[in-house]
Amino acid sequence: MPKKILERVGKKPYFTDKNFVLYNDDSVEFLKLLPADSIDMIFADPPYNLSNGGFTVHAGKMVSVNKGKWDVSKGLDEDFVFHHRWIQECWRVLKPSGTIWISGTYHSIYQCGYALQLLGYKILNDIAWFKPNASPNLSGRYFTASHETLLWARKNPEAKHIFNYKDMKNGEWHKNDFIKKAEKQMRSVWAIGTPKAEEKIFGKHPTQKPMALLERIILASTNPGDVVIDPFTGSSTTGLVAAKHGRQFIGIDLEKEYLDLSKKRFIHQRERLL
Repeated sequence: MPKKILERVGKKPYFTDKNFVLYNDDSVEFLKLLPADSIDMIFADPPYNLSNGGFTVHAGKMVSVNKGKWDVSKGLDEDFVFHHRWIQECWRVLKPSGTIWISGTYHSIYQCGYALQLLGYKILNDIAWFKPNASPNLSGRYFTASHETLLWARKNPEAKHIFNYKDMKNGEWHKNDFIKKAEKQMRSVWAIGTPKAEEKIFGKHPTQKPMALLERIILASTNPGDVVIDPFTGSSTTGLVAAKHGRQFIGIDLEKEYLDLSKKRFIHQRERLL
């Protein structure tokens, strides 16, 4: 990990192992400590603010949609202020050519998109992540929610961002994504299932993303050695993929429970790759 970044932070990591570092902190306050123009890519999966007392289906059972106090909406205006604040701090720390990915549902993604535009980012793509194995809708009053939206944006509208076009076009993505055609341009709809059983052997974060999703994102928009940050790291799928492919990773989260889960997942992956 670049020394100037960690020296600037001036805080003891919750966990560190070579190029994989975790901090137990508030994301906005932590980002304020980082040097400007120092980060290559950010993946953010902020609270969706959908913990409203409702129910969904998981593994064939009815379960609450409530994920924790961190996911409860504080009202439209206050939710937007929060999204604007953390996205503004991301803008400051990104390199001019750096990019940010934001994942969300309709509960949050439009606020994030508006904040990106207000702050001067250039939105490059919106990706529809289609989940072939999505849970059914219990009420029968809505279409089944079977996708999330990913926004990809660049800090400086005039800069040249990283996009590994050939890797996306010619890679073997089609073997696990029926939408992707072999040796054809990758389109903006990706069919990727929810996290596999082996990705949850130590437990599961309620909004955990599949390794396959982050693999595509990181290999598309970073190069080996690049610094990747996840300000809402959760169980650190972003960090596992970054470390696996030779990137440097900083993850931030307020919940020690999920940082401990991140540690277990990372150590397990490290031992398997030795």
